[in-house]
Amino acid sequence: MDDEQHIGDAKARLADSASALARSGATRVQAALAWLDRVDPGTHRRIKGLRLVTAYGLAAALGALQDVTQSVPAGVSVGALAGGFALWASVSEARTTRFESSRDLVILCLAAAFGALMFAWFEPVFRGFGRGGAELLLVTGAFLTGYLKRFGLIGAGVGSQLYIGQLLAYGMNLAPGDSWAILLALAIGMLAAIVPRVLSGPAEHPAVLPALASEPAYGRHAISPAFAMGLQAACGALVVVMLNRVFGLAESAWAITACVYVVATSAVGTAERVRRRIYGTLVGVPIGIVCLPLAEHWPLVVWALSAFAMIVYAMALPERYDIACGAFAFVLIVTLAASGVHSVSLLAARAWETLLGGALGLLASRVIFPLRVVRE
Repeated sequence: MDDEQHIGDAKARLADSASALARSGATRVQAALAWLDRVDPGTHRRIKGLRLVTAYGLAAALGALQDVTQSVPAGVSVGALAGGFALWASVSEARTTRFESSRDLVILCLAAAFGALMFAWFEPVFRGFGRGGAELLLVTGAFLTGYLKRFGLIGAGVGSQLYIGQLLAYGMNLAPGDSWAILLALAIGMLAAIVPRVLSGPAEHPAVLPALASEPAYGRHAISPAFAMGLQAACGALVVVMLNRVFGLAESAWAITACVYVVATSAVGTAERVRRRIYGTLVGVPIGIVCLPLAEHWPLVVWALSAFAMIVYAMALPERYDIACGAFAFVLIVTLAASGVHSVSLLAARAWETLLGGALGLLASRVIFPLRVVRE
């Protein structure tokens, strides 16, 4: 009887443990779903996140076809270039109707291709200036990213895409002879961006840009807020170029990019974006480095995690900039590793130079025509 009682007690304890484990698992699932609801109380951003992943995947797949790659130089990845055009055009586009969205996606992809062509055509000239010469071209894109915000949503998107196109061309070392590859990537990128948007239908919601600051007066002259933002981004980028020329930064383009995208419509807004970007980078980069072994042995798992992180990125923007930066930092680290970049020192350099660019953007927003917050 004692043995039967002990067995019965053991079974009861086992059942209680299983029940407690099930309740714990259910609680964690509920917590995760509650977090998703806080990041995106609706469904439209999740749909946009899926659209971003679909656009990039479709462009990369089409760009990798043998019939496509045989007509371009061997060192150019049409899939990666088209994927960049489609992905960031989809990020910047935020209209309600299919027609308006498709029109904007065409314009945004054209802007990215123009930025890439501009870099490819002028790169030989600026490369002759020595270290940091090619990065001087990125300074022009940095200025336009801020200045074109004066033309509203589409202007902000065009400015960003011009810089993205330059950045992609810089990363791939494109030259004038690669113009055909850029045009081919443009056609693929437009197709890959438009198809998912047409299929997503009316689930998309329009984006609302933050109001620009009032025109700050300096003496008898009033400075346009958009012009001030462009100067802030360009001056911060120019400082990065000079630091690269003197000290030899490993990944100066990452610092320039951080400087460009932390500049907000006010000095206070820039400080907030820098703070959130630091938080996100400090969380996303270590998680990505921890996942480096996965990138080497299970790249498919890494690409799946990257797709999920990009969905989180789309859901978090613009309110949770820290979460968006963390998700994107994770994507950059693990996708670079999956592509063959396994140097921890190089990845760490990209992380700290990103923080350097954010600090320079903050300094520029405080010193160069500082903008005040607009009170509604």
